[in-house]
Amino acid sequence: MSAEDEPVLLHTDGRAAHIVLNRPRALNALNHAMVRRVDEALTVWEDDPAVETVVVTGAGERGLCAGGDIRAVHDDARDGDGTASAAFWRDEYRLNARIARYPKPYVAVMDGIVMGGGVGISAHGSVRIVTERSRVAMPETGIGFVPDVGGTWLLGRAPGELGTYLALTGVAVGAGDALLCGLADHYVPSGALPELLADLAVLPVREAVDRHVQPSPEGELAGQREWIDACFAADTVEEILRRLLAHDDPAAKEAAQTLLTRSPSALKTTLAAVRRARRLDTLEAVLDQEFRVSCAFLAHPDLVEGVRAQIIDKDRDPHWSPATLDEVTDADVERFFAPLGERELGLNLRAPDGS
Repeated sequence: MSAEDEPVLLHTDGRAAHIVLNRPRALNALNHAMVRRVDEALTVWEDDPAVETVVVTGAGERGLCAGGDIRAVHDDARDGDGTASAAFWRDEYRLNARIARYPKPYVAVMDGIVMGGGVGISAHGSVRIVTERSRVAMPETGIGFVPDVGGTWLLGRAPGELGTYLALTGVAVGAGDALLCGLADHYVPSGALPELLADLAVLPVREAVDRHVQPSPEGELAGQREWIDACFAADTVEEILRRLLAHDDPAAKEAAQTLLTRSPSALKTTLAAVRRARRLDTLEAVLDQEFRVSCAFLAHPDLVEGVRAQIIDKDRDPHWSPATLDEVTDADVERFFAPLGERELGLNLRAPDGS
């Protein structure tokens, strides 16, 4: 494999060290080797006095990262014992926590598509930049899974019920809404990114970013807060659906129709996960919770079926099991949060510095 074919490219430019996710044909989807490579680089750069800033970007024209390598997870869940996926998530979630605690500025260029694991490798950073091309989402309920990589931590802290709305529907948002929801910090037009990266090589981060930041285009969610907050504040997915269908705003009914296509088990577990994440004090505690839920979903038929329908066969016709919300009991949901014993992720037992 030539250097250009490596799935993660690393280089330094002046005072900045660069991580380039380099699987453009797979929209830079993260696999286990990539997670380990990024973590190794962060270890080296943390102790390198010549490196003052870390910058993460994605190769190609389509986006930073479309998420984790869900095909590999599908195959492991269908044909294996889930060990490989659990090992991947263990290292990925630890990397998410490390990014959030990284002692040097971590600049994530969230240009284009940023979904799932792409959110995990960017939205926990200290400087998060979106452009007019950004499409940010946690779309897991559509594949019979739940938001992870610290997504329930981020969405649980969005204003009002915007995070609940995004977690359950999985819809993608643009720059303005990503800023509103706390998933990003700054708007920079995509055409200015080359100059920004050049400035990061020679200037302190704040000065470099301030040179290129512009007012963000207006988003859509601020104008929809009334029905989103009213409907998604309900305690159950069934009541959320009832409120959406009864609301006069056509967008509310559209959201209801979206929910009706999602995995009932994933919807109910996601609602519980976001609400529980709000009550947890640290990202590490939330990642521990997400690890339990993710591992439990490896044994649930909806994950394999959802990936098959949406990504592999692309017939967009998943057959969920159970098929209706009424069939998913509170006890069913609770089982996804069951402790894992010796297999726990255990991040919340560590000190904030990772020791």
